[in-house]
Amino acid sequence: MNHCEDRSLSATTLFAEAQGLLAQGYRFEMAYARFLKNDPEILYLVNRGPGNRFLLLRVAPAEDLPSLASIAPLLGWYEREMTDLSGIVVRGHPEPYPLLIHEGLRLSAPPLAPGPDCPRWAGQSLPPTMPEIEADQVQDLIWGPIRGDVLETGEFHFSYIGEAIIHYHARLAYKHRGLENRFQGLSPERGVYLAERVSGVGSVSHGLAYCQAVEAALGIEVPKRAQLLRVVLAELERLYNHFYYFARLAKTTTLKVGAAEGLLLEERVKQINARLTGSRFLRNVLAIGGLRRDLDVAGLGDALAPIDRDGHDYLDRLSRTASYLDRLIGTGSLSRDVASDQGATGPVARASGLDRDLRRDHPYAGYPSLQFAVPVRTQGDAQARAEVRTESLREALRLIIQTVGHITPGPIRTKTESAGSGEGLGWVETPRGSLFYAAHVEDGRLTRVKIKSPSFSNWRVFPFTVHDSNMMDYAINEASFGLTIAGADR
Repeated sequence: MNHCEDRSLSATTLFAEAQGLLAQGYRFEMAYARFLKNDPEILYLVNRGPGNRFLLLRVAPAEDLPSLASIAPLLGWYEREMTDLSGIVVRGHPEPYPLLIHEGLRLSAPPLAPGPDCPRWAGQSLPPTMPEIEADQVQDLIWGPIRGDVLETGEFHFSYIGEAIIHYHARLAYKHRGLENRFQGLSPERGVYLAERVSGVGSVSHGLAYCQAVEAALGIEVPKRAQLLRVVLAELERLYNHFYYFARLAKTTTLKVGAAEGLLLEERVKQINARLTGSRFLRNVLAIGGLRRDLDVAGLGDALAPIDRDGHDYLDRLSRTASYLDRLIGTGSLSRDVASDQGATGPVARASGLDRDLRRDHPYAGYPSLQFAVPVRTQGDAQARAEVRTESLREALRLIIQTVGHITPGPIRTKTESAGSGEGLGWVETPRGSLFYAAHVEDGRLTRVKIKSPSFSNWRVFPFTVHDSNMMDYAINEASFGLTIAGADR
């Protein structure tokens, strides 16, 4: 696979190989299955650190595929996902129950395995498996899947005594859309439209990661002007996402005016997006090989100057509000070790002391020619996560202005061949963390697209900050993670 070093293994040597890689300080990013005709191939993506090529482990299991979740816990969800979607049986998994298919339900065939195009549902949904708690006065609360306000669909199970949460279980996948399956058979150009709609608030991030994966697969070089304009789009997306983040965080801490101001700033950035591209969510600009059309960014600095001024003032006032700080400090603490083991990414990881950012560690688009800071904190609580995003938001404003100053006239798209074949990896540091796309193309058609989204990673981590916390802090803790369910329910 392009952008990766390939290494083929047998199922019997996989566990020992994984132990060796972890001992060297490497970390797994994701795992997924694909089928070569009717034969499965399991692929594991390994990050070998800043500046080093990614490693791709290929395993063609006969039957006995060992689980790696005991030594690389973040792979636990990917292994369960493979079982649900591809029918791959993993031996020795510490959580041997479905992830995407709710208890009591079953599919007539795995959706991504060779076979019928439309598997049938059977059974009846049952409550999730919860641990037995031997204590007096334990109460259970089920919240969702339909929740008040403009919130995504999810069901959350709490076992608690008084205000103390003993155990928490998030049940997602109520609106799993089978997007990876829908990529199959599309032309690479058509796939851009689908990628931009995986997560509405991540349209640029998903579209860009997908385009870079296909470009890597087909050996397409993107012109410099297009590379820099892609950075502008990505940082504009980071801006409005972070303003929305602070609006929601203010709302959960009962600061109604602070919430309204954050939403207004988000709206003002989206209006700039619309004037620049014709889309508030920056859609329909990215294309394989560059951009669909050129963008006039000459006046972007002037348009963002009031946002810069008012945004700084807004964030400063939030950081000086005692009632806001009181609710954030110490809430939802996530240790560095748990963040690393369970796969935390983005601001969540950086707030727990993990200094990782794909823009710097594995530069893409126009980022190699740009200078920017990556904020890191060590406290691992809601306040640290807010501080990381505060600095990230301010850095995004500076990056946009810096990037516009680097842009010179030139082509915006490389002509591409429609009948190529290959495999490629693309990645983006989204407002929520690391996003990967792996694209497999044969004779001009997509045969497999794998998405590793940051919210899929951070939803796995989140319960570790809820256990042993309290009900009054739950909403603040969830808001401080900046999660999306659409990013997980692909």
